[in-house]
Amino acid sequence: MTKRYDLAIRNARILDGSGAESFTGDIGVSGDRIVDVGDLGAASADREIDAKGLAVAPGFIDAHTHDDGAVLHGPDCMHCKLSQGVTSVVIGNCGISLAPATMKKRPPPPLDLVGTESAWAFPTFGDYAEQLRKTPPATNAYALVGHMSLRVVAMDHDVQRAATDKEAAQMQQRLTESLDQGASGLSSGLWYPPSRHAPTSEVIAVAEGLRSRGGLYVTHMRDEADGVVDSIHETLKIGRDSGSAVVISHHKCTNPENFGRSTETLALIDKAAKEQTVDFDVYPYAASSTALLPDRLRDDMAVQIASSEPYPQMRGRMLADIAKEWGVDQVTAAHRLLPAAAIYFMMNEDDVQRIIAHPRSMIGSDGIPSNDMPHPRLWGTFPRVLGHYSRDLKLLSLEQAVHKMTGLTARVFGMVDRGAIRAGAYADLVLFDPATVIDTATFAAPIQPATGITEVWVNGVSSYVGGKGVTGAANGRLITRNQA
Repeated sequence: MTKRYDLAIRNARILDGSGAESFTGDIGVSGDRIVDVGDLGAASADREIDAKGLAVAPGFIDAHTHDDGAVLHGPDCMHCKLSQGVTSVVIGNCGISLAPATMKKRPPPPLDLVGTESAWAFPTFGDYAEQLRKTPPATNAYALVGHMSLRVVAMDHDVQRAATDKEAAQMQQRLTESLDQGASGLSSGLWYPPSRHAPTSEVIAVAEGLRSRGGLYVTHMRDEADGVVDSIHETLKIGRDSGSAVVISHHKCTNPENFGRSTETLALIDKAAKEQTVDFDVYPYAASSTALLPDRLRDDMAVQIASSEPYPQMRGRMLADIAKEWGVDQVTAAHRLLPAAAIYFMMNEDDVQRIIAHPRSMIGSDGIPSNDMPHPRLWGTFPRVLGHYSRDLKLLSLEQAVHKMTGLTARVFGMVDRGAIRAGAYADLVLFDPATVIDTATFAAPIQPATGITEVWVNGVSSYVGGKGVTGAANGRLITRNQA
């Protein structure tokens, strides 16, 4: 009897996510799984695609997002990711997670980047997980619990101090409960004001909840500038003392006096990796984006406004120009624009390339969907790596680039049967044209879908078609670390 599939993709260049050399072949999909890979011969399918001249890869995994709210609000809100070939997103980064937390007033920045008080409606992680089950997301979601969110709730917004032992114990308990309800780790954002006064000992006390559950510790470190090396040591200590694997978020070396120090930081991470598990993600741009923080401004750092509640007309404009127009200094102008978000041009392209090329780096967008005029990484990260850094600059092979977006990320985060093209893996797939794939989003026009992405499937269901947009399918699931 002739074998029959729901979907057969034939004659494709297959990049299986492992980093191994690509090969030409067919893929048979039934339901939410890949059934066969190779020469499918006379097998038939309900839908047949001749992919000659195109490449197929596992759906890309965005290692670092702030999509906590976006995944709850339908396929259109995930257009920015599906149009890049992203099928799974890691949420709850930088210490910011919508669960478990409720807010009676506007949360302090940067927590407000994922929503004002009405968005914070999940007193337990189980409530958030249930919402994902009731209204499935358009992509898969893998969730971290934010230390900053736990901190603001446990300390009733009185965060300009260290937590008491009782408060730290409460945070640890809520983390443990969340892990039991489907969360996969703890994130921190020690650079930000609500967590700046948290000593290392406090973070370790909270992170102790990871030990028995095998949870991951993911961190926006305390300092990515002058103190970047000390911050790496702090991060490694937290991992060791809590018995958890570590992921350093959006690794970078900021401000001109630290340009080039990635040679030092990468060597330090490589040395540490011989003794403990440590990895990191990176985005392919020399500019960052977060809340507008007036006390972090520098005269030698250009800043573009991404959003401003009192002055929405200033989005997309440079802070220096706004300050000049208003006849004030940049700090005064920044205070006037609050609440606001911004893009900071604070990194060096040589460091960015060195970090991308490192074998331990994963790709994450760190995009902020709530911004009116977001950083182009929200729409362009993955095609930019494939097109600009791999094909055009030849910084890494296409196989290596795909590995950093799929198999490597799945392994680090413990996403079982994801990030691979093989029999039995979930049918998260992206079909693209290696010759044309590229980002089109720019700092001047950031809301632009990439070109060269042909079609995207999430758990076997077509969710995005190039030139047409999202299909309306919402077939994503909550992914939990090391669980099938």
